[in-house]
Amino acid sequence: MFPIFDRVLSRFISKSSDREKRLRRAIRQITGSKPSNLSTYQLALLHTSAAKGADADGFRESNERLEYLGDAILGAVIAEFLFKKFPYKDEGFLTEIRSRIVNRESLNTLSRKIGLNKIIEFDDNRRNALAFQSMHGDALEAFVGAVYLDKGFKRCRKFIVKQLLAPHFDLEKIVLTNPNFKSRVIEWAQRESKALRFNIVEEKTSRNHREFIAQVMVDNQPFSTGSGYSKKKAEQAAAEKACELLKLK
Repeated sequence: MFPIFDRVLSRFISKSSDREKRLRRAIRQITGSKPSNLSTYQLALLHTSAAKGADADGFRESNERLEYLGDAILGAVIAEFLFKKFPYKDEGFLTEIRSRIVNRESLNTLSRKIGLNKIIEFDDNRRNALAFQSMHGDALEAFVGAVYLDKGFKRCRKFIVKQLLAPHFDLEKIVLTNPNFKSRVIEWAQRESKALRFNIVEEKTSRNHREFIAQVMVDNQPFSTGSGYSKKKAEQAAAEKACELLKLK
């Protein structure tokens, strides 16, 4: 009765179906299994910048709740893995290695490696520098939450260990590498009789994130800067830059 409407509707359904097929293929490639509940993964990949309109209670649907769930699952699985992998190491060692694996920079990198960056839904016109810096790592945590809801804990744990941890992290290298750039700069300053201090020079806030800017001062002169989501992370980032400038290994 309405041929034009029918053609438009047909094209819309076809495009929607194609998008879903591509997403299913991507999820299967990442996880190694077919998604049972596609809508859960779609939500996991919905960045807050592209969140749907608020409901009657003011809630805007995005991947933030799944991010919260995935963060807890990811941390627990890696904690268990390290606990069994290193039976004679103390709590401090296990905590340090876990933090090197699940820190924001590491998760951002891992998210891009497995291809999540290609299927995240976001609105570039609403770009917020702070939120977008963590977008890929946040989506990875939300994706883990989606796998947990879709497949259960046992299969989610297998996904984390077999698809994320084993192929992308060299545990031996992580254990042997000392990422404490701050201590290296302090040792250098002591050897060279330099006055050294770390200053937090700026603090930026948004609705969901806080970012600190730290500066390394050498003999009361600005030397390097770095940013992070805590003062400690910002100081480490500034110290890492200082290590690069000083060519400290």
